[in-house]
Amino acid sequence: MPRDKAKPAAEAKPKLLSGGNPQIPKGDGDGPVQAYIAAMPEWKQDVGRRLDELIVRTLPEVRKAVRWNSPFYGIEGQGWFLTFHCFTKYIKVAFLNGASLEPPPPVASKDPNTRYLHIHQDEPIDEAQLEEWLRQAARLPGERMF
Repeated sequence: MPRDKAKPAAEAKPKLLSGGNPQIPKGDGDGPVQAYIAAMPEWKQDVGRRLDELIVRTLPEVRKAVRWNSPFYGIEGQGWFLTFHCFTKYIKVAFLNGASLEPPPPVASKDPNTRYLHIHQDEPIDEAQLEEWLRQAARLPGERMF
């Protein structure tokens, strides 16, 4: 009796890790980031798509990648300044040098340089504030984790 063939990688649905975070292979460019967003569960997918659109609209020169099952955004030669990650009840947007932003994003981190914005379901996003943080963050030296 023939065995079922595995789905090709392009058709395989990414595994969701704890909190519903998609498991996406490390990769550079828009493709891996779009794969991550497409795999985000429920309402988080729309928010992920909106975040990505806002980042690209605000910073057309932005560089994208997926590292550690999260999309990263940075400026060529400066490093990464932002990432986001799915949790059960919210999306955690991490500004890697967020303590230097004015005003700083609202949630502190164990890392004194990092600040977070938590986005919950049906919660409006202050896009004007987010755009301002993006512009500020893109001017700062970023993290060089690859």
